Amino acid sequence: MDKGVSKKTVDELCPQCGLCCNGVLFSDVELRAGDDPARLAALGLILVKKGSRTQAFAQPCACFNGKLCGIYGDRPQRCRTFECGLLKRVHAGELAADAALKTIAQTRRQAETVRGLLRQLGQTDERWAMTQRYASAMSAPMDLADSEGDSERRGELMLAVDGLMKRLQRNFLR
Repeated sequence: MDKGVSKKTVDELCPQCGLCCNGVLFSDVELRAGDDPARLAALGLILVKKGSRTQAFAQPCACFNGKLCGIYGDRPQRCRTFECGLLKRVHAGELAADAALKTIAQTRRQAETVRGLLRQLGQTDERWAMTQRYASAMSAPMDLADSEGDSERRGELMLAVDGLMKRLQRNFLR
């Protein structure tokens, strides 16, 4: 596919999505060979050690403003090379951009449902990736006699996360 079409597709879809940067798809992104950790930290990425030799930055990305990357021209190698399954299918001509935009909108709504349930269960720190917030909410002690409905919300959360994970696997992670 010609580069102009690819760039146009990225420019059209990615700002409407952001799932690879906002903590929904990934909880962190490992740096690769060629990445300069000191430079990336100076640009605003919050780096953490992952294992003995690997550095990563947490998701949601500190340089993501909700639509665009604040360090796009200087972004890490992994970010430069990542293409979600949805974008790959559009590039291959298997899916129209309009259909991809609908999938993005549905997935973002599903993610917002999960976020809302997490907030109701006390997980309000949006600096954590969704999987971390979910794990924390589900591991909190549960009062089976609670009149606040937390046990019911946990059930709703489990179903919402299951639906979101299936959607992410089917459309974005393949």
